[in-house]
Amino acid sequence: MRVVTTAQPRQDLDVQPSPLALLLLGREADPKSERGVECPGDLPAPSDPDLVERARAAKEKLGDKVFVLGHHYQRDEVIQFADVTGDSFKLARDAAARPEAEYIVFCGVHFMAESADILTTDDQKVVLPDLAAGCSMADMATAEQVAECWDVLTDAGVADRVVPVSYMNSSADIKAFTGRHGGTICTSSNAKRALEWAFDQGEQVLFLPDQHLGRNTAVRDLGMSLDDCVLYNPHKPNGGLTTEQLRGAKMILWRGHCSVHGRFSLDSVNDVRERIPGVRVLVHPECKHEVVSAADEVGSTEYIIKALDAAPAGSKWAIGTELNLVRRVADAHPDKEIVFLDKTVCFCSTMNRIDLPHLVWTLESLAAGNTVNRIEVDPETEKYAKLALERMLALP
Repeated sequence: MRVVTTAQPRQDLDVQPSPLALLLLGREADPKSERGVECPGDLPAPSDPDLVERARAAKEKLGDKVFVLGHHYQRDEVIQFADVTGDSFKLARDAAARPEAEYIVFCGVHFMAESADILTTDDQKVVLPDLAAGCSMADMATAEQVAECWDVLTDAGVADRVVPVSYMNSSADIKAFTGRHGGTICTSSNAKRALEWAFDQGEQVLFLPDQHLGRNTAVRDLGMSLDDCVLYNPHKPNGGLTTEQLRGAKMILWRGHCSVHGRFSLDSVNDVRERIPGVRVLVHPECKHEVVSAADEVGSTEYIIKALDAAPAGSKWAIGTELNLVRRVADAHPDKEIVFLDKTVCFCSTMNRIDLPHLVWTLESLAAGNTVNRIEVDPETEKYAKLALERMLALP
């Protein structure tokens, strides 16, 4: 695409951005999307030197009424106010274990707050400081698309032997679909157990929405071949697959991915090995298959943290996951050389929407008795999504 710029903007053109452009810019609401929703009210200025003190004062005023959760990928300025930190599922469980907290402030993204609402009591209010903090991966599978996919599988004569397994990084609607069709949820740390369970229930798996976690788990952990996996593209008729391909596959992978982990490449791995002799490469299983295959170790965010905690002094590590986490573990281990796998800076842009001004506005609003940005899952969706989550909790 060729982009042309001019020295002076034309003032006589009445150019209106399309709804899609507004959505991507976070300027217009779409109730069926996790993106593009602005917070009401006036946020404090990012340059306000008193933001830290304001957050501390509001949190102190709320006392035990508020419980703040911070995902590992959050900024340090936000993490400092978290009562607990962790990955998405750990945080949702932590919220459920604090029934006395009236407000659960989830510093993460939309699907995480939904999961917390599903697992907490009806009396608790789950709040997301910025409603525009969505997840590009979760957005890659809508309820309508997945329902159409199930119709395709039904027409191919395989739906009755397919078990859906959905990654935690999915919307409540997708979790509910999974629960309705006898499937389970998984995390990056228990995906192997979830797939083993699914293949005990049926002959094939529909894995949503991250193709890379599904492929890596099937091939690396369960010993399948790449030929056992097919990629379902919701933007193509019949997913871009023939009936024979659908019938012959063990793993039907949804065409979704993480925009952060998808950036790491085999070149990144080769380059860091040349630059840092003796380095160990540790990556998240959301990375591409060729990256995972070339790495020394693969694991979830919790695994990465524990591996670096246990690593000997003087060891060298290149980490393939979100940059906020990599910088935090590097600062925590000055006796080890810990670098970001890629030369390109790569924050999770939607996670980074939760900043200190949004957190201050949220806490001060709650302290004033005004509940803002509450995340509520409707009872029908919650019923089946919780069923899928409970199947995961029951995994051996």
